[in-house]
This record gives sequence, C-alpha cells and structure tokens, in this order.
Amino acid sequence: MRGTAQGTAPVPLSVLDLVTVGAGTTAGDALRNSVALARAAERRGYLRHWIAEHHSMPGIASSSPAVILSHLAAHTERIRLGSGGVMLPNHAPLVIAEQFGTLEALAPGRVDLGLGRAPGTDGATAAALRRSERLNEGADDFPQQLVELTRFLDDAFPDGHPYARIHAVPGPVQGPTGRPPIWLLGSSGFSAQLAGALGLPFAFAHHFSAQNTVPALDLYRASFRPSEVLSEPYALIGVAALATEDEAEARRQVMTGALSMVRLRTGRPGLVPTPEEAEAHPFSEREREFVDGWLANIVHGTPDAVRDGLDALQKRTGADELMLTANAHTAAVRLKSYDLIADAYGLPNAAH
Repeated sequence: MRGTAQGTAPVPLSVLDLVTVGAGTTAGDALRNSVALARAAERRGYLRHWIAEHHSMPGIASSSPAVILSHLAAHTERIRLGSGGVMLPNHAPLVIAEQFGTLEALAPGRVDLGLGRAPGTDGATAAALRRSERLNEGADDFPQQLVELTRFLDDAFPDGHPYARIHAVPGPVQGPTGRPPIWLLGSSGFSAQLAGALGLPFAFAHHFSAQNTVPALDLYRASFRPSEVLSEPYALIGVAALATEDEAEARRQVMTGALSMVRLRTGRPGLVPTPEEAEAHPFSEREREFVDGWLANIVHGTPDAVRDGLDALQKRTGADELMLTANAHTAAVRLKSYDLIADAYGLPNAAH
C-alpha cells in the first residue's frame, strides 16, 4: 500500500483521472486518452491511477469506474489501479465486492478500492441511481454498508447471518486469493474520523475542499487506531495541478476547468470548454470571485513552479502521497503536464 517516492519527490506521486470529455471530442476519445494516460503514468513512475465515479456530467466519462479499470488493467502491467472512488451508497455492497473481486483476479495485487459516501452527482440523479428519495439515509448508513462490503470481500459473515451462505465471486470461497485494500475518501471530517477509527488509509479531496484539508487530516491522525492493514496513518490528498512550459499558458489552460465548474455550480454542466471559449466568456463579478477562489487551489505554472507548490503543500499538510489531477480541455496538454512534473522531480522514464 505504501509506495516509494521517486526521484526528488517528497512522497509518492499518483494520478486521479476524471476521464475528461472536452468540447469537440467524444466519450470514446476520453476513454482512449485514459489508457494513454495510465500507460504514461506507469512509464514515468507514478504509483497509482484512480478513476472517480461521477454521474450525469457531460464533461466526464467516468460513471463506471470498474468497467474502465478493467480496460486499463489490460493495457498496463505495474501501476496500481483503483477507484477514487466508488460511491458506496449508490450500489449494493455485494455488487461492489463482485466487481472488485473480478478486478483483483484480472490484475492481482494492484487494485485499490476507494470508497466515498457522497452521491457523485446531484440529488435527482442520486435518487435515480438508488431508486430511493431517502438520500441522507444512504450516507448515514455508510458505516454499516462498509461492514457489509468488507464481509463480502473477506467471505466472513458469521454463522446465522442472513448473508452467511452468500459468496462474492470471484472471492475467497474459490480458494486463497488476495483482495483489494479499502481506502476511505472524503471532503470533510466524517470519513476522516471513520478511516482513523478503523485503521484504514484515507484520501482527502483537497482539489475541491482545500479549506478542510488540514483539519480533516488532523482528525484522521488523532482518530487513528492501528489495524491489520496499517500500523500508522497513511493519507493521500487529491491535488489539481497543471504544468506547462509557460506560466501564462498554464493559466489559460486551467481557465477551462474553472469555467466548467462555474457552469456546473449554476446548473449548466456541459463538455469542458476550449481555452478560446474560456477566454471569451463574459464572467460576472460573482463568477469572477468564484474563479479566483477556485484557481487559488490549483497548483499551476511552469514545471519548477508546480514542483515548488507541490512541495510546499506536502510540507504544510504532511500528506503521505500526492494524487494529481490535471484541469485542461485537451488530452495532450494533460499528458504533457504529467511528463513535465515527472521531469521536474527527476522521475524515471522507462522509455529511455
């Protein structure tokens, strides 16, 4: 579970892939780009490549992480693959256990199961996913759902339990096997405290909840109890980061993600706009305030500037791993950014 920092990076670096669909491209393009990114990340020494579950968002093609991860497993050999994350209240625990048991059988020893309790979408879409209007109940039941999922993964329901004769397959009932490690994901204190109490690794969404990062990590560490999984806390943070060879160009590229967020927050989600569209957009004063706050939490600029920003963020938070997500319309820009950051840290290049 614990990776090794490469080059001069202070901690292991990983990739959070939103499978972005830019204006003028298709979901098929986005999925092919995800394969290219996973292979590039593997070549450059990134530790993990995680897919995030989102629904009813035109600019994202990651509604089915398990399906995408199975495709990535067929095109990679070493990099860890995982969900960042599967939204547990959206799914029956048995289904998740079956999906990730299958992934573990396809890519033994390199699958992570990251779990969140948010819907990964708006309330109406969550109701359609869950066939229920009782959305808060799903979040409140998260600890119980987690126990059920863990028991399915371990084939460990006690005698007399209604599910004692139910087996998640592929799984332990078929013989000795590994199983994906569980991570808890969060953007507030609930999952941080639960992860600590259970001795699980924790992933925090700094990229969209930066004001809560340090308090959540402090709570996780204070709540931590050693377990069979971890003897001491292990926390990664998701970080929006984009490097280009020119500072002004980096700003131009991240504005596409900023405009995308403005539209999402105002109920007008769409494909990720081009830099030209973002430049031409007449931002209102209120939108400009939102954009300024959003951009303040994106580490962007030249490779050296991004490296320095990531170093400072890691030092400030004490994160054990940085998981980078690149905000840009074009796949080539995102791929180049990961390469530039790898170069800035002297990460290996398996192609050389």
